Amino acid sequence: MPDDLLPTRPPRDLKIPSQRHPEKARRPDQAQPKKPAWIRVKAPSGEGYRQTARIMRDHKLTTVCEEAGCPNVGECWSQGHATMMIMGEVCTRACTFCNIATGKPPEPLDAFEPGRVADAVQKLGLNHVVITSVDRDDVTDGGAEHFAQTIRAIRHRAPGTTIEILTPDFIRADPSVLEVVVAAKPDVFNHNLETVPGLYPEVRPGARYFHSLRLLQRVKEMDPSIFTKSGMMVGLGEDRQAVLQVMDDMRAADIDFLTIGQYLQPTPKHHRVDRFVTPEEFAGYEKSAWGKGFLMVSATPLTRSSYHAGDDFQRLRAAREAALARA
Repeated sequence: MPDDLLPTRPPRDLKIPSQRHPEKARRPDQAQPKKPAWIRVKAPSGEGYRQTARIMRDHKLTTVCEEAGCPNVGECWSQGHATMMIMGEVCTRACTFCNIATGKPPEPLDAFEPGRVADAVQKLGLNHVVITSVDRDDVTDGGAEHFAQTIRAIRHRAPGTTIEILTPDFIRADPSVLEVVVAAKPDVFNHNLETVPGLYPEVRPGARYFHSLRLLQRVKEMDPSIFTKSGMMVGLGEDRQAVLQVMDDMRAADIDFLTIGQYLQPTPKHHRVDRFVTPEEFAGYEKSAWGKGFLMVSATPLTRSSYHAGDDFQRLRAAREAALARA
């Protein structure tokens, strides 16, 4: 039978939960508790929000703000800030906390995407940009060269913009691919540990805690001038002592910047919310982290990896300069 007469499978509709997360379709529903007052945010609106949305659509760009259902999208987009997600919108991992679509990506990497990202950064007039991605375990280098090309394109089109990347763990690629990303010299290299090691089999089954930790340590060994950053969620079932141990592990790996935020359950098929951590508990985590020697800490219920990233980068740089002056 000629190829054009073969039956074709209709494309997935990522707005339908069972097609967005086929691996979760048979999971039992988990109750979604009512959010406390300190978690609730206003619905996105305003001209700034709409302008950012237009630029993203015009350049055919995907944002993690939308795909992951970030609660801060209204605030950030109204200020012209958006975290751009490269390498498609389908992730090869199936983390139980994440709302990004999962499965086999339907398309290869887009060679023109780095240029479109750079053009959008220029048009938005960003002082600081965050670039993240889905996991692409189907690509030999995990997308390392694509990250490097995106960094170089932004440097060319918007040389005054500082660049923060939030990368996958590249666990199925040769270890040397990390050198490709580091050589492109992002200002901040972020990779999230997400949770405590004891919860990895359930929450982040495709990853390995100590691999992720070592990835960040290797970045600092390759180029000490690059700031390293990592984040975790609480409310997944961890206890305080385990969170403090993760902080110690991060400092042993010379990680500069820690973020901690409340886990919010995207759908009944995702990992359940164990509890809502109070603002007072977050303040306690923040105090402990400063005491352990991080250069920058953000720990609030609504903290996310790229929330207020530009302002935090300025504080991070100032903290390093102050530390060097004291040395």
